[in-house]
Amino acid sequence: MSSRRAITASIAGAAVFAIVATGCSASAGGSDDGKITLSVTTFGTMGVDANYTKYMEENPNIVIEATNLEGGGAARDDAYAKIAAGTGLSDVVAIEEGWLGTIQEVSGSFVDLRDYGIEDVADEWLDWKYKQGTDADGRVIGAGLDIGPQGLCYRGDLFEAAGLPSERTEVAEYFGGDDATWERFYEVGAEYVAASDKAFYHSPRFFWNSFVNQQEEGYYKSDGETLNIEGNDVLKDQLALVVEAENAGLGAGLPGWDVGPQAKAGDYATYMCPSWMLGIVQGYYDEGTTDSGWDFADVLPGGAANWGGAFLGVSESSEHKEEAAALALWLAAPAQQAASFELAGPFPSTIEGQALVADSTNEFFNNAPVGEIFRARSEGVIAQVKGPEDSNIQDNVFGPVFDRIGQGEITDGDVAWDEAMVLLDQLVG
Repeated sequence: MSSRRAITASIAGAAVFAIVATGCSASAGGSDDGKITLSVTTFGTMGVDANYTKYMEENPNIVIEATNLEGGGAARDDAYAKIAAGTGLSDVVAIEEGWLGTIQEVSGSFVDLRDYGIEDVADEWLDWKYKQGTDADGRVIGAGLDIGPQGLCYRGDLFEAAGLPSERTEVAEYFGGDDATWERFYEVGAEYVAASDKAFYHSPRFFWNSFVNQQEEGYYKSDGETLNIEGNDVLKDQLALVVEAENAGLGAGLPGWDVGPQAKAGDYATYMCPSWMLGIVQGYYDEGTTDSGWDFADVLPGGAANWGGAFLGVSESSEHKEEAAALALWLAAPAQQAASFELAGPFPSTIEGQALVADSTNEFFNNAPVGEIFRARSEGVIAQVKGPEDSNIQDNVFGPVFDRIGQGEITDGDVAWDEAMVLLDQLVG
């Protein structure tokens, strides 16, 4: 299919919803007192807000007007709609890896950060992260924030009660350590369910996303334009494995998000955790909670994987491009990435930023050495190319299928795959 056609359809489809939900928020401009107001739109638990006050203290002529949307999907719809309608993006816009491919097709909506000095600090980033923020014409439209190496969040108290290892090093080895497989993961899940009579995980969505991200090529071929789904036996076989696990009662039949009450009730015991997910899980509990039972292990079935990561772009519609670019590059600098990690968990994409958090621990997750674990989990990550409809495929092709699997409406792997192909054809056919 034409990637340009897919982008246009996606942007147009999101426009009405996003304009109604968020309104128009173009560059706020200056004020009577001579101060410059810069609007910043982020999403989820990025931790970027940890740095706003410091920046305004160091730059008293700048006022940051911040908007944080619920998640990457809401941010995607908001950005698509404003680009399509020409209503103006915020001065600084957070862009998620999953829809970066779409944004690059309309990259003229963002300034080239090379014009504002990003090349002078390019070697601060992991090479592949810096390249991801570069469009086909070599324009750098996004300053990298975080990456999403993954480990396993688990309830140590529930593991112990079920007779499984609960200490994080033992847990990692029990799942197979460096040789952990998805088959072994589901075997342990079956042990847990048999011993506890409770679900092992809340939804298969996250496990599927992790598996897809482990492949050299995901939903798209490496050219970023050719779909890689129909006839893909690797994906089809994994989907069948997920269906088997659901049929065996390993899942709790819950949606992917907003499952805090069930987490606190102990209705499930594991969570697939890229670095930013730590903030999601911790956010389910009251601030200051340290006895939730959650822990974090240096293991992931199938090996290393990156899930997510964000960039900061500067809108071409900004009335203060120079000031907005200075803010974006400062927020993406190593020290600020480290501060964001300490607040919310997104792991730095800069080499120095990773070094700054190397000794970090997380009290909520039983004082797990998260800096050390995420640094280890980032080794061997495949910098997978994301195509223009990547996040839409995840959310609107496989997402609904997994919801039906979790609810027991689909119990056959072949049927699940066929249902996904129908939705895929409707989305991009």
